[in-house]
Amino acid sequence: MVKEEGKLVAQNKKARHDYHIIDTYETGIVLTGTEIKSVRAARITLKDGFAQIKNGEVWLNNVHITPYEQGNIWNQDPDRTRKLLLKRREIEKIEKELKGTGMTLVPLKVYLKNGFAKVLIGLAKGKHDYDKRESIKRREQERDIKRQMKQFNKR
Repeated sequence: MVKEEGKLVAQNKKARHDYHIIDTYETGIVLTGTEIKSVRAARITLKDGFAQIKNGEVWLNNVHITPYEQGNIWNQDPDRTRKLLLKRREIEKIEKELKGTGMTLVPLKVYLKNGFAKVLIGLAKGKHDYDKRESIKRREQERDIKRQMKQFNKR
């Protein structure tokens, strides 16, 4: 499990609701000059994003980075596929996990670390509807417990 450090730019909250996250990996991302400026301005959407492995490389799809306003002719297509930077052993490990199972790679967070944009991707397995309802029920119970404890401690 990787623990991120740095400024959080974007987060995919829906991913933890829709998937069981098995493992996470911190990856670099290949961006152009205007794209990194948009990312630093937090103009990125991870909502429908996913990653896949092609020819031994990891590619990030369906992640929208809004074009930089002052970018003019250097702006790229906002929805283009972007390469993720991982070590070969990590890619092989992920590829082995993905083969033959109902697993997928989902971007969880984008953050800045030491001036570089990093993507936290999660190896995930889809939840069923009853799992989602169970998660909601458990979260509400935890909130109620915290609320009761807060009231009890005030006395």
